[in-house]
Amino acid sequence: MLSASSFFDLSSFQHAKLFTEGDSVWTALDRLNDYMADYSYPSLQSPLLPDGVPLPTTVVLHEGKILDAAILEIQYGDTTKGGLLVSLNGEILAGASVIMAGAVLLGRRIEVGRGVLIESGSLIKSPTIIGEMSEVRHGAYLRGCCLAGKRCILGHTTEIKHTIFLNDAKAGHFAYLGDSILGTNTNLGAGTKFANLRFLPGNVSIRVNGKRIDTGRRKFGAILGDNTQTGCNSVTNPGTLFGKNCILMPNTTAPSGYHPDGTLLS
Repeated sequence: MLSASSFFDLSSFQHAKLFTEGDSVWTALDRLNDYMADYSYPSLQSPLLPDGVPLPTTVVLHEGKILDAAILEIQYGDTTKGGLLVSLNGEILAGASVIMAGAVLLGRRIEVGRGVLIESGSLIKSPTIIGEMSEVRHGAYLRGCCLAGKRCILGHTTEIKHTIFLNDAKAGHFAYLGDSILGTNTNLGAGTKFANLRFLPGNVSIRVNGKRIDTGRRKFGAILGDNTQTGCNSVTNPGTLFGKNCILMPNTTAPSGYHPDGTLLS
């Protein structure tokens, strides 16, 4: 019941091997460090991309090249719908990604997919993987071991660490996500917080059908199944698992444990 297939359709997720059918869904978080340590990252070595300081100028990544945006024309359309367009002398550079001046990349184990926008004021620590047509918004703080699939939103003033975004997952505004997994087409309302550490010592345990299951994790935030949504200023307790198509209403605190498909908490 608590395996990955109970929460997600992984058929189009590039990093599906993080999940092993038959294991509890949260074991993907146990594997995340090793997966990202062994991942093959592209080279970001360039004077245009200084390590650990704000970028002095906007740069474009295209087909393995790092280009100064001053020689290019950029249209800032809807990134997740392919609206970010970069052209040189009128010719579209298909799949070009943009890292705006003022963004900070800390470390070299960072992958930026095709058609990605990284806005000014964001801080990205390695290791991080950002899938194609995703958007890292102003003020986002990616603390490392962040893995985002395609067309994701890592939002304004949102802090993310040791977390997996499946395709089309969106955390647009003022969120905190630690040690968590967002399923396909999930959406977090502004101000959503995933608490990931108990006040008392010991691992996070969850209640399922009246029984307690030790997750083996000292830090464990939330898991949201496909198409689940949270309302503004909602909070989840450590070890909260929502199945598919659930809703956490605004200003609501979700108790830890498993909430099956279609749950509405208010």
